[in-house]
Amino acid sequence: MSGDAARDPGLQPERTRLAWRRTTLAFTVAAVLAARQVVHHEEIRGGDLVALGLSALVWLGFLTVAHRRIGAMAMARPPGAMPPAQALGAAACTLALAAFAVAIVW
Repeated sequence: MSGDAARDPGLQPERTRLAWRRTTLAFTVAAVLAARQVVHHEEIRGGDLVALGLSALVWLGFLTVAHRRIGAMAMARPPGAMPPAQALGAAACTLALAAFAVAIVW
């Protein structure tokens, strides 16, 4: 009998799905706050609009990665480790959103 067949994941996959949803919500709030910063700024510069547009693209990229991971967690079989490309994508989106936020503030 293999270890995978006897494994009872319990609520771990559900907790992980909920964590991805919370992270997606936090990412959305950060993107909305960036948009708010641009809209309420006294003068809107071209760089702000570029950073805002790139932030929206990064937000969509992160939603894609999170949706794929949540879908993988919802399958009946025990989920495997996150593929390195998805992990790299999520990390790159997070770092890019932070960089664009700095660009908007300054």
